[in-house]
Amino acid sequence: MWLVTTLVAAVGSTSAWLFVPKKYKLGFLSLMLWGASIMILVDHILGYDGGEFISMTTEGLITNSAVLGIVMLVPIFAIWQLSVILSIKRGGK
Repeated sequence: MWLVTTLVAAVGSTSAWLFVPKKYKLGFLSLMLWGASIMILVDHILGYDGGEFISMTTEGLITNSAVLGIVMLVPIFAIWQLSVILSIKRGGK
């Protein structure tokens, strides 16, 4: 499910990139989200051993995979926000 949450975020940010002013650096956010989506997809493909491809539970510390997907998005959005703040402070576009 963390693959689905990352893909939804990537599609949403790419859609917003088309309509929102460029000063928010949504292209950079989209690039990071699509990169994460591809990495998660490759991980799913290489780790696939039969059964369901997208599961709702995990065996790790966070057992709900939707929550895991959201937790994985937090650092991406934090890095993007830091990038936007630094860009504004430097007077960039």
